Amino acid sequence: MFPNLDEISKKRKMLGLTQTELAKLSGVSQSLIAKLESGKIDPSYTKVKTIFDLISKLEVTSKIKADRINYNKVVSVQEKELVSEAVSLMKKHGYSQLPVFNKRQVVGTISEKTILNQILAGNFLDQISKLPIKEVMEDSLPQVNEDAPLSLISSLLQVYPAVLFSTKGNVVGIITKADFLKLL
Repeated sequence: MFPNLDEISKKRKMLGLTQTELAKLSGVSQSLIAKLESGKIDPSYTKVKTIFDLISKLEVTSKIKADRINYNKVVSVQEKELVSEAVSLMKKHGYSQLPVFNKRQVVGTISEKTILNQILAGNFLDQISKLPIKEVMEDSLPQVNEDAPLSLISSLLQVYPAVLFSTKGNVVGIITKADFLKLL
């Protein structure tokens, strides 16, 4: 079964292709791509399969680059800092999660969800705010490097709220769902 035909336009844009380029690569006319994207045609199975096969192949071979996804600079905390410091940074920058480092190595994540779980566990806010982050943090966010395909990042963002972006082993950015959607 194929994905929804609406996906053609989204995936084409994510790959940075024009309708003409997708048509040429797929061996179909540009007008067919336009009609598919606008919903003005009930296409044949063979042509749609050809287009989706090509898109899948391009997604696997497409590599992200620093200029392809505009990631945000990493705002992070150290594991020895207090939860109150993490909350202040989240408020200041408008983030819902922060990576937690032990010096330069990522060791976990603290998020609004992490703090809410502490409250649900019966802890009081004033107690939680005085705890070291390492006592409440969750597992770290996944990391990708500049060679990761867009499809991998997309898959990770379906499970995680963000993905860390690294170059030469150093975390240099964080990619959220909102950053990824800016590609469309």
